[in-house]
Amino acid sequence: MTDGPVRRKGLRDRFWERVPLDGLSPKEWEALCDGCGKCCLNKLEDPDTNEIAFTRIACRLLDGGTCRCTQYRIRRQLVPDCVVLTPSNIGEIAYWMPETCAYRLLWEGQELPDWHPLVSGREESVHEAGVSVLGWTMPEFEVPEEDWEDYVIEGPI
Repeated sequence: MTDGPVRRKGLRDRFWERVPLDGLSPKEWEALCDGCGKCCLNKLEDPDTNEIAFTRIACRLLDGGTCRCTQYRIRRQLVPDCVVLTPSNIGEIAYWMPETCAYRLLWEGQELPDWHPLVSGREESVHEAGVSVLGWTMPEFEVPEEDWEDYVIEGPI
C-alpha cells in the first residue's frame, strides 16, 4: 500500500460533484472506487426478503493487505459471477453495494465522505477512517460455503 496522493491526472476537478454518473469518463468512473474492498466480500441474500448480509469471507481474488483485486482486469474470467458495476446497471445493483460505497452514495444523491480518497487526496484515508476491510477478512477457500452464515457481519457496512 502507498500513503501517496490520489492520482488525479486525466480527471476533471471535483468531477463527482458536477458530472452525473453516466457522464463520467472510464478513468473517472474507476477513480470513484475508494479501495475499501467491501464489494469483494461474499454476501448472502435472503430469498424471501432479498435482504443482503455481508460476511467476513472475501473473494479469493481480494488481497487482504491492500483491499484490491489481484486480477482486476481479468476477474470475470476467474470469477464468472463477479459483478462489473457500470453506470447503466448501478440502479439494479446499488441495493447490495456497501452503504459507504461512492457509487451507491452518488447514485442516491449523497456526497462523498471526507475520508474518501478523492476528497482527502490520500489513498490511505479510507483505511485510517476504519471503513475498509483491511486486516479482517478470511479467504473464501478457507471456509466451506455452508458455514458462511457463521461469518455474517452484524450492523451496517
